[in-house]
Amino acid sequence: MSLRSRFEDDIAASVKPDGLQGGPAVTDADLVGLPESAQRYLRFMGVVGRPVDRTFRAHLVGRFRRRRRWMRCEVLQRNSTAPIARIFHMRLAFAPALAMYGTDDYLDGHGRMHGTMAGLTVVDGRGPEFDLGELVTFLNDAVVFAPSMLLRLPVEWTPVGDDSFDLTLTDHGTTVRARVLLTAEGAPRDFTTEDRYADLPGGQVRARWSTPLVGWTGGARPRPTTGSAVWHLSTGPLTYAEFDFSTATVEYDPAE
Repeated sequence: MSLRSRFEDDIAASVKPDGLQGGPAVTDADLVGLPESAQRYLRFMGVVGRPVDRTFRAHLVGRFRRRRRWMRCEVLQRNSTAPIARIFHMRLAFAPALAMYGTDDYLDGHGRMHGTMAGLTVVDGRGPEFDLGELVTFLNDAVVFAPSMLLRLPVEWTPVGDDSFDLTLTDHGTTVRARVLLTAEGAPRDFTTEDRYADLPGGQVRARWSTPLVGWTGGARPRPTTGSAVWHLSTGPLTYAEFDFSTATVEYDPAE
C-alpha cells in the first residue's frame, strides 16, 4: 500500500466527523488576559480576524535519522481538536527498493508509535510514556501550524518573559507542558519540553525535546522555512529530523 492509502485508511477507521460548524472569527477580545508575548505571537501568526481552525492536514518532506543513518522521509498528518487527535504517517526511504512505514497517532487519549518494514513490525510503542509524548507533539504542531486551536482547547498560558511563554494542555487526564520562545517580531523560534521520551539503545529515557524553527515568511498564514527535532541528551544534542516547510502543503478544515 502507498503512504497515501495507509493514511486515508487510518483516518477512515479512526476519525468520526465532529459535526461542528465554523465559529466566529477571533477578535482582539479573545487575546485579552493572555501574556503579552503570547499576544504578539498570535498576532504575528495572523490569528485575529480568522475563524478558529478545527482540523488541518499537512504533507511534508525532509529527512529522518534512525540510529546513525539519515533517510529521506515523506509525511502525511491530520490534527483535530474535537476531540484532540493526531494521525501521523511517515515513509522512510531505507533503501532504493525498501521503505519503512511509521505512524505516530494520538487517539482517545492514547499515543502509539508503530513501524513496519517488509511487512514486519520493527517498532511498536504504547503506554503512559507515549500518551505524554504524542500529546505534547500535538501541542507543538498547533504552535507551528494552527495556533488558533490553542484558543479553544483547555490550554493554560503562563508568562515567562518578553520573548517566551509557557503552555499547559490537559486531555484525558494527561497534562503536558512546553515553552515557546519567540523572535522580536513574535515568530516562534523554538519549542521545548521535558514531556517526551527518547528511544535509546538502553530503552526509553525522559529527555528535553526541542523543535528549532528558522526563516519565517509573512502572509496570512506565516510559516517557517525549515524546522528540526532535537533530543538534548547527557551526551549532547542529537538532531534526528529535519523538514523543509517551504514546500509543505497544509489544508485547514478540509471537507472529509
